[in-house]
Amino acid sequence: MNPRVVRWFTPGLHVKRWLGLLILGMVIISLGIGYVLRDFYQYGSFPKFVGPLTLQFIPRGYRAALFGLLGFGLIGFALYKLTQSVLGPFLPGRDRALSEIIYNFRFLQKGPRVVALGGGTGLSTLLRGLKKYTGNLTAIVTVADDGGSSGRLRQEYRILPPGDFRQCITALADVEPLMTTLFQHRFKEGSLNGHSFGNLFIMAMAEITGDFEHAIRESGRVLAVRGQIVPSTLRDVTLMAEMADGQTRVGESSIPHANGEGDGTVAVATAIKRVFLEPEPTINPEAEEAILNAELITVGPGSLYTSILPNLVVDGMAEALKASPAIKVFICNVATQPGETDAFRVSDHLKAIEGHLGTNIFDFIVVNSNNNFPLPVSAQAADIKRVVYDPATVSQRSIHAVLVDVVNPRISTHHDPDKLARAIMKKIWHS
Repeated sequence: MNPRVVRWFTPGLHVKRWLGLLILGMVIISLGIGYVLRDFYQYGSFPKFVGPLTLQFIPRGYRAALFGLLGFGLIGFALYKLTQSVLGPFLPGRDRALSEIIYNFRFLQKGPRVVALGGGTGLSTLLRGLKKYTGNLTAIVTVADDGGSSGRLRQEYRILPPGDFRQCITALADVEPLMTTLFQHRFKEGSLNGHSFGNLFIMAMAEITGDFEHAIRESGRVLAVRGQIVPSTLRDVTLMAEMADGQTRVGESSIPHANGEGDGTVAVATAIKRVFLEPEPTINPEAEEAILNAELITVGPGSLYTSILPNLVVDGMAEALKASPAIKVFICNVATQPGETDAFRVSDHLKAIEGHLGTNIFDFIVVNSNNNFPLPVSAQAADIKRVVYDPATVSQRSIHAVLVDVVNPRISTHHDPDKLARAIMKKIWHS
């Protein structure tokens, strides 16, 4: 049977009960008409053609069943076409079934309150999978990005960097693929070279509304975003890194690479000791409220020192996370990142976070268990390796490790959105 038809029979859509009531009303009306016709049969007569037309030559029981099936079929078909005619112009995507839209509205609103902290590709990957399980999503996004298009817009217009917000918006969007592609489109020529349409759209929206937060909300409304997206802090900050050799690197884009790297010179890798934000920012009240009201909080995946920790070191963030009664989950990367987590094991990621927060805050950690997919040649050339799970170190903490296949078969250095969301919702939330 067609899945779109089966969807109508899912309990809780608030459709079948009203359809049944409608049919009951029609049956009662039909009963009244039947009584009138019965009296007419007793005291009057119909033309001769009425007998064959009403199938009087068929036994009464079969005739009743036949007319009943035909009546219900016509009612169902008429209601289906009526809803298409009336609601069709208002549906966000004419190729989507009405039953699917109602299912998403009813059931996703009953999903758990999930807060996801991070930034970059990792956060958008997670959101793309989680939006299929709940509509109560809040993405808390880092504001430390200073590279590429975001960095240029940030420097010229003094707004929060829109790049990570753009990726989250497109990940949570519930519109036609063409609109998502448009938002991600990056110009390649002229004065707009390097800028993405989505970044420019958010910047324009910020100028129109006069407020970056309002601009994000309005952009999400335009793209029918499931959930909300909020910055971790509203302050314009710079990410700083104190290196193991004593030097200090300024700016998110410069932290993984020392000055001179990438220009042909040989640079010696230096470990990152800690990261911090200047000036010291306070947590966005909207982000704090979401964390305190959450049922499930995820941190990661993403760049440990330039996407994850910039959220966690915001003043008030650690306190909010510790105070929240939610289940807290750390999602470890599937591969190391040059300049940030070279040769890091699972426990090294946890140690880095604990070093910044002072304690372990997680109840679960999601670790990739599938190492069968080979790393791309480009990744191997950059000395990228799989993040190794070391159970002895993890077991020393009050944290449960969930080992599961979360590798994206197309990009084996990244998580697969569906696999990752399924692991969180099925193995942790419903466990």
